[in-house]
Amino acid sequence: MTLILFNKPYGVLCQFTDESTGPPRPTLAAFIDMPGVYPAGRLDLDSEGLLLLTDDGRLQARIADPRFKVPKTYLVQVEGDPDKAALESLRGGLRLKDGPTLPAQVERIEEPALWPRDPPVRFRKTVPDCWLRLTIREGRNRQVRRMTAAVGHPTLRLVRWRIGDWTLDGIGQGQWREAEKIG
Repeated sequence: MTLILFNKPYGVLCQFTDESTGPPRPTLAAFIDMPGVYPAGRLDLDSEGLLLLTDDGRLQARIADPRFKVPKTYLVQVEGDPDKAALESLRGGLRLKDGPTLPAQVERIEEPALWPRDPPVRFRKTVPDCWLRLTIREGRNRQVRRMTAAVGHPTLRLVRWRIGDWTLDGIGQGQWREAEKIG
């Protein structure tokens, strides 16, 4: 069984081929040359960070399927400075268009030491921003972005740092490594 931990850059598709009819976009094939592995879950084109790839279908399902409630931790740069009520709303669970979310763990953090994003997040002198560490146990489409927007603080940058026990520690942007030992 193979498990790869990949630090997906901004603007890279979470698949090995680009099937769109528009201009070509970078895919996993530009970074990972290992046949037979497939993403366990997804990260949006405009999100960065930890993506797990495996050749084991059962492991892939256990990681990606929301029924298993594998915790996923994100470092989130948001517009504005969320107050206690906004953070409590995230902690208590929110009602989104596709239904209620499970409660999230969230805390305000200092700006993390991350690689520069290309292109950089737009800086506005008149609008503050803040970083959060947010952990969810679901994986709905654009869920973290929709949650922060629902409490009035749109996401500016989203980096998935952890999935279950696997983290980005020591993995540079666009780099990958094989997991030491699985389960």
